[in-house]
Parts: sequence; structure tokens; C-alpha cells
Amino acid sequence: MGSGSLLGQIIQYFQTNSGQYWQYVGQHIVLTVATLVISMIIALPLGYISSRIKPVAQFCVMFAQLLRIIPSLALLFLLIPFIGTGVVPALIALIVLALPPLLINTILGFNEVSPLYKEVGIALGMDQRQLRRQIEIPLALPYILNGIKLALVEIIASATLATYIGAGGLGTLIFTGLGLYDMSYVVIGAVSVAILSLLAMISFDFLIRKVQKHDRTNYSI
Repeated sequence: MGSGSLLGQIIQYFQTNSGQYWQYVGQHIVLTVATLVISMIIALPLGYISSRIKPVAQFCVMFAQLLRIIPSLALLFLLIPFIGTGVVPALIALIVLALPPLLINTILGFNEVSPLYKEVGIALGMDQRQLRRQIEIPLALPYILNGIKLALVEIIASATLATYIGAGGLGTLIFTGLGLYDMSYVVIGAVSVAILSLLAMISFDFLIRKVQKHDRTNYSI
């Protein structure tokens, strides 16, 4: 199959199936955002607590490392006998994938806040809530955002596996193409996932730079 005919097939797909394509994109984004939000609700408070209590931090780091070695695809298939197919098992598998970078970077972020800043805050009469809101969270934010970026990119890439259990998304195009030996579907799905990942990385890199610049301006001693 020549590159010209492949390009023609891709153009033809968008001419005849653009509605279906955007449905897959929407499913992929919804699954990604839902996974990220749930993962953040779990990981961010746990990461903050871990930064304050060493035994909890040790357990969380060990737990995060353990989660890293579980293949998402294997977890998907293990969950099927218990909760069936569809969005829920896909969400669980993707949350397992997203937790390690979120947990580890949140713990790192709060641990990297210099005690000097806290001492200055206490000297200014701040209580624990004010220290957390005005000093700890802003200074830890670049690390937290980096953890969110890493988790988001992993979720976007791995959400293609959700197709295996009927959760939809851009993986549908990839696996349909593989099943039909039609590379146009594979290319459309793979390039779309790559573009979403790239947009996520660029957006968060920009946001992290803005936050770091703000921190340097406001917390230079």
C-alpha cells in the first residue's frame, strides 16, 4: 500500500465518518478526565499527609512502586470476572496507572518546601491552615503539576486499551484497523492519541513555567 493511497483512505474516512471520529475523541477525553480527577482526589490529600508523616510516606512510595509493575492490560483482564466490561474496569485500571506519578510528585513537592519559608510564615503569625494555603501549596505546586502532567500523558496513551473491554475511545480505531488490516484506521487513532498527549505536555509545561516564575517572584528571600 503506497503512501498516496493511505492518505486517500484517511481523507475518505474523515469525509464519511467525521461524526464517529469525534465521538471516539470525546469518549477518550471523558475517560481521561474522569480518571485524572478521581486519581487526584485520592493522591493529592494522601501525598500531603505522607509529607507530614514519614511511615505513611514510606508506605505510599512502596505502594506506588508496586502499582508501577502491574501492567494495565493484565489488570483489565483480571477485573473482568468481578465487575464485567465497560467504563468502570477501565477507570480502575487507569487510576492504578495514574496514582504513582501523582503520589510521588506530591510527596516530593511538599518535602521540597524549605523550612525557612515556614519559619518566616510562623514569625508573621500564620497558623497551620494559612501556612498550607499561602506557602506550602504554592511552592509544592510545580512538582504537583509535573505529577499531573506525567499521569495525564500515561492515561491518554493507556486509555487506548479500554477498547478491549468496551469502554470506547480512540483505541477503537487502532484495534479496528489491526483487525481489518487497514492501516488508515491505525494511523488515525495513533496520531490522534499522540496529538492529545503532546497538547497535554505542552499545556502543563507552560503552566509549570508560569507557576515557577510566580514562585521566584513572590518567594525570593
